[in-house]
Parts: sequence; C-alpha cells; structure tokens
Amino acid sequence: MQTILDIIFSVVLGLHLLMILVAAWHTWTGENSAVRLAGLDLASTLTTAVLVIVGIISGNSLFLDVAIVTALLGYLATVTIAKFISDQKVF
Repeated sequence: MQTILDIIFSVVLGLHLLMILVAAWHTWTGENSAVRLAGLDLASTLTTAVLVIVGIISGNSLFLDVAIVTALLGYLATVTIAKFISDQKVF
C-alpha cells in the first residue's frame, strides 16, 4: 500500500511541476497585465502545493513551514501587483 501512495504522490508532483511551467509560460507571454498577474498567482499557488507534496513525500515538516510562508508572500505579492496595475502606485 505504501508503494502505491509513493507512486501517486510522484505522479501528482510531476503534474504540478508541469502546471507550474504552463503558469510561468502564461506569466511570460501574457497578452496584458491581468493575464500575467493570474499566471503569477497560479504559479505561486502551485509552488505552495509542490512544497506540501514534497513535505509529505519526505516526511519533513520544514517544507510545510516554508509552504505557509510562500502562500503568505504569494498573496501579498498578488495584492501589491494588482494595486499597482490598477492605480499605477503601490501606496
């Protein structure tokens, strides 16, 4: 049973890494700022998910702590960039 879970987690990790590449492509080649911001937010969320999956696979809780910090920083970055796009100033 443990090997089946290892295979499933490895496949899910690979799919998430592939989706990060797609999100990075959208961020790089987006047609406007809103599409690029959505791609960046998606890449940030997927990075958090990859960190959680790696933490589960390795059994190391440090990855989960880093995932929490990454989620917080991703949220703050998204809000800051959205405010900059809408007002052309950060504060």
